[in-house]
Amino acid sequence: MQRAIRTLAGVMLCVVFTGCSRAPEATVPATVGAGATLRGQITVFAASSLSDAFEALGTAFMAAHPEAVVTFNFANSAQLAAQINEGAPADVFASANATQMRVAVEGGRLNDNDQRLFIRNNLVVITPYDNPAKVMELAELAQPGLRLILADPVAPIGQHSLDFLDQASAQPAFGADFRERVLANVVSYEDSARIVLAKIVLGEGDAAIVFTTDAAAEAEKVQSIPIPDELNVFANYLIAPVADSRNLALAEAFVAFARTAEGQAILADHGFLPLE
Repeated sequence: MQRAIRTLAGVMLCVVFTGCSRAPEATVPATVGAGATLRGQITVFAASSLSDAFEALGTAFMAAHPEAVVTFNFANSAQLAAQINEGAPADVFASANATQMRVAVEGGRLNDNDQRLFIRNNLVVITPYDNPAKVMELAELAQPGLRLILADPVAPIGQHSLDFLDQASAQPAFGADFRERVLANVVSYEDSARIVLAKIVLGEGDAAIVFTTDAAAEAEKVQSIPIPDELNVFANYLIAPVADSRNLALAEAFVAFARTAEGQAILADHGFLPLE
């Protein structure tokens, strides 16, 4: 298998897989037809937290459809929704929250009834592996002088982080001013969870909040502090074909594949939570 990587417009990463070997056909939508040959190319716009999982998903999908090529553009969901609405060539959109999927639907290029929930995620606090600030508990995010890195609230992970702080602030154990004290420690707001993660790996902050799957991707370079379910925020990821896709049959097949048992197993292997 050959793999080429190229950069598209700004922060988007475009990963192209070619030359995959033949494997049994994956389940495809009824509109494609049983046994239909899927060919051509599609571009999947996907939340940055899906990067590793979707690369694996793309490999499996193209093994099942050797005449198909899938290209991935990864960025935060808000950036991707905006680019879709500006006319960027996209065939599938996978968003880390319903809000940005709604933005894309309202932009007119996605049909409301085509969106599907396909995976879930949640949050975790991370520190550099050597944990220089000795952060051991969630309450210590508010300790004075801590260098905290968060994603910008426009990105799903950024808003989810604020939601977690709101929920913690409602608990007597943290105090009503917990959110305010934590946010006073923020040294930078980044475009996506993956950028937040990279800064912690490089030691540019003492702690951060990212998706659990992001922490898993660098498990040997960061330490994780779990957030209990009663305080955590569970992110619902949605996926839909772009209605004006240049290859709608292939786009629909990819969307369907993400929800098959094989697709779900690949996503689960990368730390995502299954559909309920």
